Amino acid sequence: MAGRIPARWIALSIFTLATALSFLDRQVLAALAPEIQEEFGLNNKQYGYLLSVFSILYAGGAPMLGLFIDRAGLNIGISLSVGVWSLAGMATGFAGGYAGLLGCRAALGLAESGGIPANGKAVATYLLPRERALGAGLGQIGISLGMVTAPVLASGLAVAYGWRSAFVVTGALGFLWIPLWLWTSRALPADAVEPAPAPKLAAMVGDPRLWALVAANILGMTVYSLWINWTTVFLVNTQGLTPQDANQRLAWIPPLFAALGGLAGGWLSMRLARAGWDLLDARRRVCLLSTLALLVTAAVPHIPSAALATAAICWSFFWAVAFSVNLYAMPIDMFGAERAAFGVSALTCAYGFMQTFLSPLIGDGIDRAGFGPVCGVVAVLPLAAVAILYFARRKR
Repeated sequence: MAGRIPARWIALSIFTLATALSFLDRQVLAALAPEIQEEFGLNNKQYGYLLSVFSILYAGGAPMLGLFIDRAGLNIGISLSVGVWSLAGMATGFAGGYAGLLGCRAALGLAESGGIPANGKAVATYLLPRERALGAGLGQIGISLGMVTAPVLASGLAVAYGWRSAFVVTGALGFLWIPLWLWTSRALPADAVEPAPAPKLAAMVGDPRLWALVAANILGMTVYSLWINWTTVFLVNTQGLTPQDANQRLAWIPPLFAALGGLAGGWLSMRLARAGWDLLDARRRVCLLSTLALLVTAAVPHIPSAALATAAICWSFFWAVAFSVNLYAMPIDMFGAERAAFGVSALTCAYGFMQTFLSPLIGDGIDRAGFGPVCGVVAVLPLAAVAILYFARRKR
C-alpha cells in the first residue's frame, strides 16, 4: 500500500502510460491528416487506406501477440511491442511518399496489436474480477491521454518544425517508458494468486461465447472507430475550421469524455456486481444502456455550431467507451487470467478487421455524401451488438 492507493492500482497506472503512448503514436496521423493529404495529394479514400493497412496488420498480429504474451510473460511481450512500434512511429517522419507511409503504418499496426492484449493481461494479473472493467476504464484514460495529447502536440510541432518532427518526437517516447515499467514491475509485483485452470486453446476457440463477443465488437465499436479517426476531418469538412484550429480548439475535448465514459462504464458494472448481479449480466446491462445513448450519433452532422457538434461527439464518444470497457472485460471473466491476453486479442483482431474494411467505406462515403449517412449507419449498429450479447446469454 502506498498511502491509501493499493499498489496494484499504482502499477496498473504506470502500465497505462504504454497505452497512452500507443494511441499517441497512432493518432498523430489523424491529427496531421489534412497537412499530409495536401503534401502527398491524397483524397479521403486514400487516407482511409492508410487506416486500413494499419488495421489489417493490427488485426492479424493480435492473436499471435496475445498468445506470445500469455506464454512469454507480460514484461517481455509489452517491451517488444513498445520498442517496435516506437521505431515504426519514428520512421513515419522519414517517409518519402504514399508507399512509405503505407509501410510505416503497416509496421506500426503489427507492433501495436500487442498493446491492448497486454493491457488485458495486466488487468487480469493485478485486479480483482469485479474491478476489471474499471481497470479497462483506466486503460481508456491512457487511450484518451494519447488522443488528447496527439492533436495539441502534433500541431504544435508541425507549426514549429514541420509535420515530420511530430512522428519522430512521439515515437521516441516509448524508449523512455520501457525501463520505467521494468522497474515498476519489480518494485510492485502482482500479488500471488492461485490461477484457475486455463481452458485449452482449441476449446476456447471453439466456444460460441467467444465468437459472440467478436461479432458484438465488430458491430459495437464502429462509433468508436469513427471518432478516433475522423474527428479532425469532421471539424474541418463540416464546420469550416482550419486543421490547426480544429486540433487546438476542439478535437482534443472528445477524448476527455471518452476517458470519463470508460470510468463510468466500469464503475456502473462494478456497482451492479456489488449489489448482487451476476458479473456478466451487469456488463450486458451497461452495454445496453450505452447503445441506447449512442443513437444521438446520427444527429451530429446536422448540428450547425462547431461547439455544439463537438459536445454531441463528446456524448457519443463517452457511451462508446462505456460499452467498450465492459465488452473487453468479458473474455477475461469467461476464460480467466491465464488466457487473458489471447481472449482480449480476439476482440482486438475483430476491431482491426472491422476498421480495415470500414475506414475506406467511411472515407468514400464522406467524399460522396458527407458525414450524414455515415453517422446515421454507425449510430444503429451497436444495437445489433447488444442483441448478440443477449442472444448468446440465452443460448449459454
